[in-house]
Amino acid sequence: MNMDYVDTSFDRPAVKVVAIESAKTRRVKVLMNVFAVLIACLFLFPFYWLLINSFKTELEVFSKVTYWPQQWTIKPWQIQFQDKDFFRSLRNSFTIASLAMTVSFVLGVPAAYGIGRFAVPGKKGILLTFLVTQMMPASLLLTPLYLTFTRMQLLNSYLAPALAVASGSIPFIVVTLRPYFLSVPKSLDDAARIDGCNAVTSFFLIMVPVIRTGLITIIVISFLHGWNDLIYSMTFNVSADMRPLTANIYKFMDKYGLKWNNIMAYGVILVTPVTLMFVFLQKYIIGGLTSGAVKE
Repeated sequence: MNMDYVDTSFDRPAVKVVAIESAKTRRVKVLMNVFAVLIACLFLFPFYWLLINSFKTELEVFSKVTYWPQQWTIKPWQIQFQDKDFFRSLRNSFTIASLAMTVSFVLGVPAAYGIGRFAVPGKKGILLTFLVTQMMPASLLLTPLYLTFTRMQLLNSYLAPALAVASGSIPFIVVTLRPYFLSVPKSLDDAARIDGCNAVTSFFLIMVPVIRTGLITIIVISFLHGWNDLIYSMTFNVSADMRPLTANIYKFMDKYGLKWNNIMAYGVILVTPVTLMFVFLQKYIIGGLTSGAVKE
């Protein structure tokens, strides 16, 4: 007897495969999370200590060690925000850091693009030079830079420390962004050429959007270099009115004497911008190199 086979598998309900973690895997994840929290608390404790002591009274800071203010006060913060010298130093810090970041970005990113995407003669020697400059201490450059800025009449200006900081940030940008440009598939260049783009338009329309995570990273680091600058600002800006927060810390310590709660409030304001930048931009800093690009 002949019987036709009828496939009724399409009537069966779809089976959803669910990955079930073992108890050992869950324990490992929990332990790793606990370890990460402990490491984060360890690194954030100095900031916490600055913040807590800025709300303590002067007597409590010296009398005993407490991890929470027994008597809250906002007087140290009021002193900072009522001081014109403090706001002048804060403005100087933002100006110098922004200028250093802008100069480093404008000069460093195209240089990294050219070295990463084109056959530049002496490329290995240029990269080796950039790597060597990263190992040079800032004190070694003070004398030649001071003589150069003196002849250019840039002393006691925002541009002098900004250019000095940029001289160290640009090699860092080139060395950091070159692998980003190398990781971009060649098919993107070919597609841009077909659409009528040249090297310049391809750089702005194709390369810059693709490596945005790398750009955000170098922007943050370049701003951080300018914000934390001390030696260049103290050397090239003799006038106290032109010095940033990092260079004027000694002036404020002499002004406040042993009032460490005031100095702690000063320190919190000094480190807060950089901390906030890393907190809100961390997903971009650790993001993929070529998100959204075509894979070869």
